[in-house]
Amino acid sequence: MSATQEVSESLIRDNISRAISDVFKTMLSRKAELSRKAALGDGASWPPAPSDGGEATPQVVGTVGFLGDINGLLYLYLPLPFAVLVTSHLLGMTDAEIEEAGDEVINDAIGELTNMTVGSFKNGLCDAGFPCKLTIPSILRGSNFSIEPISSARRYIYHYDCGGHTIVTDILIKTDNAESN
Repeated sequence: MSATQEVSESLIRDNISRAISDVFKTMLSRKAELSRKAALGDGASWPPAPSDGGEATPQVVGTVGFLGDINGLLYLYLPLPFAVLVTSHLLGMTDAEIEEAGDEVINDAIGELTNMTVGSFKNGLCDAGFPCKLTIPSILRGSNFSIEPISSARRYIYHYDCGGHTIVTDILIKTDNAESN
């Protein structure tokens, strides 16, 4: 049996929930709690980022991959206004300073927040017997896009509440080809 076949949903959920809680508490002094788990294949969960039913909310999405006994990607969705607030807190900058500095400062802050979150998640996987390493973070920005995994990936989507702001994690884990049949 391969390592990916042994990874349970509860292992994924518990480790990402711990990582989100720890990182947001430590770095932002904010409590983040699991508010909803999207069912796999649930059409209502797309796109994973919430919208108000009209215009899609602009998102800043950090992503970091993990490779080893378990392989995958973790996407961390933050609505743009919350990403600005997070950047302000992390870097001690005012909104005016962030606006003057441009999108790159927000991208860097969310990339680092994503890296810390996925690093903590990865440590939990390693502790459970699935050693892996991280890739470099990257950022996606937009308001009307979706990420579609390859057919041999399992997907886990979790929504967190952080002081009235929604954080969405979208975790894709590569499985064996035989498992996707």
